[in-house]
Amino acid sequence: MNSDPSWDDIFRSQPAATPSDSEQAQPQPQSRRAAREAEAAAAPSRAPRPTSASYRGSDGEPPKDRKKKRRLGWLWALLTILVIGAVGTYGVWHFFEPQVRKVLGWELPIDYTTSGNGTEALVVIKAGDIGSDVATTLHTAGVTMTSEAFYKLLLSMDPAPTFQPGTYALQKEMSAKSALAALQDPATHVTSKVTIPEGKTLPQVLNALAEGTGIDIAELQAASTDLAALGVPTTEVSLEGWLFPATYTFDPGLAAHDVLQVLVNRMIQSLDAAGVAVDDRHRVLTLAALIQKEGGSTEDFYKVSRVFTNRINDGMLLQSDATVSYGSGGTSISTTGAERGDASNPYNTYVHPGLPVGPIAAPGDAAINAALNPVDGPWIYFVLINGETGETTFSTTLAEHNAAVKVWQAWLRAHPDFDN
Repeated sequence: MNSDPSWDDIFRSQPAATPSDSEQAQPQPQSRRAAREAEAAAAPSRAPRPTSASYRGSDGEPPKDRKKKRRLGWLWALLTILVIGAVGTYGVWHFFEPQVRKVLGWELPIDYTTSGNGTEALVVIKAGDIGSDVATTLHTAGVTMTSEAFYKLLLSMDPAPTFQPGTYALQKEMSAKSALAALQDPATHVTSKVTIPEGKTLPQVLNALAEGTGIDIAELQAASTDLAALGVPTTEVSLEGWLFPATYTFDPGLAAHDVLQVLVNRMIQSLDAAGVAVDDRHRVLTLAALIQKEGGSTEDFYKVSRVFTNRINDGMLLQSDATVSYGSGGTSISTTGAERGDASNPYNTYVHPGLPVGPIAAPGDAAINAALNPVDGPWIYFVLINGETGETTFSTTLAEHNAAVKVWQAWLRAHPDFDN
């Protein structure tokens, strides 16, 4: 150990001198250590300066960590403010969007400016629809941007346009003006056209309707058996004869019943126009269908009607091959001896007296009129002698008739492909 005295020991070992007044006013020199101790005593509350890089504060965290934590706190505060602001903005926009858009001049358009985008849209206008109904239908189908645009257009027009019920082929994303023009264009009216010739049987009529409308044949067949639903007497054997032959146009989407109802209503319209009483409809339709099937031409219908009327009045069998063929499941007017002798066939007028049990075809207006107004004459026989021209021979005796039958048979042999 070093035994040399330090400067502090030397100063402490000297006797204290009594300073003069001037000396007492001057501060006395101190050692560096003593000065530091005096400074510490004079400021006991000041925190000591850190003396190493490993220093930690009272919270036990280094200064760098504290700064990082303060920065994260600011970020979280800022994020919270942004979220609250966004939620508030959404709420205002959600509940007051129209008002905000109006104030800021940001109102959305209500109408397209094009005549369509090429995508077809079928629009159905029902009977009784008014302008607001049509406007809603167009918007729902995607044709117009809003129903308001189309309705405003209608209100601005004088006179107001009218609309025909039906199905129309338009396009999506059309302006209100383009949609209105399309609805008034007959070319956009979608229909199915079906022609039913006179003299066709019920199965043939149903097949034509199925092909023309796209309705399943099974649905048409099922609907045709519900006579009561169609307004046809349930005493009828079938719907045969009650479907008026004409050309019809149908809107797509109609049910089988609706299509058949159109034809039934048309037949009833013709019967009423001809003055046929409700209780006499069955007889007139049955006789008219027989005239329609057997008559070679409309000019001959009235003679054919007279032949059948004379036979009925005289108590004679009608002996119509057309009725026998129908009851046997055929569509021609040619029969065999066995078919003509078949008493089990309720349509066999070679066996059963009077008119058959029901119509055998669809009669037109001319046949209905002939059934009501037979021309005067003595004929009780007639036979077709030319299948192409419809020429028919009318006779009053059996001998005349047999001679005419031979002419008909010869014509058939010369035309083996003829379907009568």
